[in-house]
Amino acid sequence: QVQIVESGGGLVQPGESLRLSCVTSGFTFSSYVMRWYRQAPGKERELVAVISNIKGSTTYGDSVKGRFIISRDNAKKTGYLQMNNLQPDDTGVYFCNAIRSSSNNYWGRGTQVTVSS
Repeated sequence: QVQIVESGGGLVQPGESLRLSCVTSGFTFSSYVMRWYRQAPGKERELVAVISNIKGSTTYGDSVKGRFIISRDNAKKTGYLQMNNLQPDDTGVYFCNAIRSSSNNYWGRGTQVTVSS
């Protein structure tokens, strides 16, 4: 059974940091590209960061470049998103996505991140 569970969200003040985790099971994590998305209230889901499955190449959305770091530990079947210097615009539900093909595309239920003073 495929499972993806995000954790690590919470309420923080502007300028603070959070580290999200994405624990997976039920599929060969090392064969999948991993992505983090976020969705703010009333807005469309936004791609935040991507990490490839083989070389670990990374790509970031313009709004988080220089502040967020995506990583993965294939041995633990877990992905991470280190978020630094958080701002109110970073508020939203953060989702982990693992994809290998259109038919092998898995999502977690998300974790809430709220940045407010």
